[in-house]
Amino acid sequence: MADVEHTIGLLLGTEDDWPRAYEALLRRVGAITDGTGRTHRIRSVRVTIEPFNLRASPRHDLIIDRLAYWYYHPREWLKKVALMNDVYLLNSPFTFQSMEKHAAYCAMMRLGLKVPETVLVPFKNPLDNSRYAYTSARYNQPFNLDALAAAVGYPMFMKPYDGGAWVGVSKIRNPAELHAAYDASGERLMHLQAAVEDYDVFARSLTIGPETMVMKFRPDLPMHERYAVDHNFLGAAVGEEVVTISRLVNAFFRWEFNSCESLVKGDDVHPIDYANACPDVAVTSLHYYFPWAMAALLRWTVYCVVTGRRPRLDMDTSAYFAVADDPDLSYAEKLGCYRRLADDYFETARYEEFCEKHLSHVDEMVHEWVGSPEFRSLLGETVRAMYPPHEHERFLGHFGGLIDAWLRENG
Repeated sequence: MADVEHTIGLLLGTEDDWPRAYEALLRRVGAITDGTGRTHRIRSVRVTIEPFNLRASPRHDLIIDRLAYWYYHPREWLKKVALMNDVYLLNSPFTFQSMEKHAAYCAMMRLGLKVPETVLVPFKNPLDNSRYAYTSARYNQPFNLDALAAAVGYPMFMKPYDGGAWVGVSKIRNPAELHAAYDASGERLMHLQAAVEDYDVFARSLTIGPETMVMKFRPDLPMHERYAVDHNFLGAAVGEEVVTISRLVNAFFRWEFNSCESLVKGDDVHPIDYANACPDVAVTSLHYYFPWAMAALLRWTVYCVVTGRRPRLDMDTSAYFAVADDPDLSYAEKLGCYRRLADDYFETARYEEFCEKHLSHVDEMVHEWVGSPEFRSLLGETVRAMYPPHEHERFLGHFGGLIDAWLRENG
């Protein structure tokens, strides 16, 4: 039979470290022969932005999108190639509105997850729209911000409904801080969300396809220190719940490359942010966990193109809501049902069988590459591009030491 060639497109913004890593590793995967005897060869290209005819056929089988959450021209191209050409996308551009946090909160609450009490408040300042004054005068109801805050309970967080990277997030401890933060919010829509005080641990999980890495996150530290290398910071049951919720939300919204944040207090897992259209996978952030992320991204994208996995643009919400609305199911039983739905969406069993048969060499290959001069050169260039010259030696030692630890522990 004839060989099959697949093209994976990388739609990128300013990042260059992980794309170079992914490209280097994909070149090393080699050909894969499927059950029919066909040989699959896979290459990657970086997607350029240009005018496009809606009837034009793309050369890509799959796109890893890191740009369209804010750049609308490539977003519309993604919608076109998904609707007309069955190109597989990480992530779906049709649920981007849910990436603005609000819909994700609503869905999680609807599914019975332990999201802290949350209220959406109107704009502080009028919108720059000629119709606003009339609409506001006729339909906007006056409200008491202090009464809303009292119902949520102090302390709380005020944060943009469409936020990211902790921009515009304020911890509110009293009415004075409440009004100061709201006055500063301007034309941004804000949530008030109850704080989970005295939580035990902040867990951040990165999920790529059916694979999840749960990491101990320390948000108050500088970015290069936020991910702690700790393999036993969660008990088995709580850790499994964090994984289940991570994959549940991704399957629900058709997100396949997403990071999630939860606060764990005792045996309770409280999701606080489960919508990241462009999750952080920089080597200078993930460091120790960077090789895992590259291996998982490699495995999932190769699996999708070789098996001809079809994009699922529709959201089968009724199946999830049937579980949520069943009064005979306990919370633990609902989580089990959600996990099965997520595993069905991600074809977890088939994926694991495929990886064992065709990609069992990936972990060893990644280990060899991370220990190579090529990777050290990439790390050095990234550090020198990110930090001022007087800090180069410090951060080369910092990240190099963490990578060395990964190499020792995963040899």
